[in-house]
Amino acid sequence: MKTCPYCKFPIEENWAYCRNCNKPLITDLKDVIEGGVKFPYDEPEIYHLEIEEENDNIDDFVIKDDEIDQKIKSIDEVLESKEVLGDPIPGTLLLEKSSLYYKKRDLPKALKNLELALKNFKEENDMLNIAICYNEMGIIQEDNGFFDQAIYNFNRALEILKELNDNSKVIKVLNNLGNAYFTIKDLEQSYNYYQEAFQISQKEDLIFDEIKSSSNLVEVLYLLNDYERIKKILARNLEFFKEDEDIYGIIQTEIKYGKLYYVIGEDYDESYQHLNEALKLINRIEENISVYIKAKLEWECYLYLGKIYHLRDNSTKAENLFVQSLEAVRIFEMSDSIKESEILENLAELYISKGEVQKAIEYYDLACEIFVKFGDNSKNAEFKIKIGGIYLEFEENSLKAINYFEEALEIYDELGYTKQCALILHKLGDIYLDRGRLEMAISHFDEARKYYNDIKDGYNADLLTEKIKSLKS
Repeated sequence: MKTCPYCKFPIEENWAYCRNCNKPLITDLKDVIEGGVKFPYDEPEIYHLEIEEENDNIDDFVIKDDEIDQKIKSIDEVLESKEVLGDPIPGTLLLEKSSLYYKKRDLPKALKNLELALKNFKEENDMLNIAICYNEMGIIQEDNGFFDQAIYNFNRALEILKELNDNSKVIKVLNNLGNAYFTIKDLEQSYNYYQEAFQISQKEDLIFDEIKSSSNLVEVLYLLNDYERIKKILARNLEFFKEDEDIYGIIQTEIKYGKLYYVIGEDYDESYQHLNEALKLINRIEENISVYIKAKLEWECYLYLGKIYHLRDNSTKAENLFVQSLEAVRIFEMSDSIKESEILENLAELYISKGEVQKAIEYYDLACEIFVKFGDNSKNAEFKIKIGGIYLEFEENSLKAINYFEEALEIYDELGYTKQCALILHKLGDIYLDRGRLEMAISHFDEARKYYNDIKDGYNADLLTEKIKSLKS
């Protein structure tokens, strides 16, 4: 007889929960897979608003390009027929056509059809579909890296949906706003939108939306180091997914557990086990999902397993896993992404530890380009300092080091990061001193001293005062 994995009480095959401890039980995995995988919600999830609510079956998402082309052709035939007859063009057809182009990853055509649909819906004063268009336009603008435009469109959609009291769709747009702010590192705004989505879901008793909103919220809580709340959310989510027999949700939660234990840094073996469990489950459902969705599930598994192997000084295994993670991201991302930059950073650090400095510089430079695209200037400056340090320590090329440090200084100065400016100027002063450029060294030490005074760092300010005096004497 089977026993409960929690309390070891005897259980029947068809029980959804243990009659002894009331914990949810997952049925045979094969039965779950054959029953269909739930519609995926990414990390964090992008919420498309359809005229009808989303279908949970993943088969609607996994469509071959030739099937999409055929559907587009059919829509075009209807549109041409209506144009010939002088009939009005239905905005819903344009909206559907846009959705198909989005699935093909043809964003320009998807956006063009959305704009035409929006124009039609405005003429009809169809407020719900106007909101849907704004939301979809926001998703495309975010994919293109235009976050200000994405946020504008999401807010337009949100205003309309709140007026319509369509709380189910309000929750989805709030999560989209949370995603956009999360990507541009505005954690306060991201947290607020995720939290609002979570609270409305609770109030409306929309359990699935509540679970998905809390899953998005976890991503912010990692950065806020609120690990206890993460544990509570993940424990509740895992119970829900097991009870609902949602294998996709179970996989996502296993990945989040793996990430959690890595970030906490106390039990890397626990992290390793959760990540490998996620990969095992992914392999068991791979015939039921597209390569695109499989890659979206795998990339963080490979990334964090690579980090663990790097900590264990197994650089060969770590490098292979980082490359697998990078390949996975490039399958489902349409262009450079923040995810890719995170992997590039890990590869650069790995190559530094292996003494392959040129490869490290190459990957840091590639990551810098991505951060520039996504407007993360502080991270861009941080990597420029790392590259400068590599040239100084490993290549003994002080001129290139100076160039990178000065580029970082310019960025930090524009951002108003006084402490970082002081540290870079101090470092540049030391480099010029080593090169025998006394006047340049004193000039940089003097500038650094001013910044130290601004942040009330009397110790370093006094240190530089004495250093300047000794150099002038």
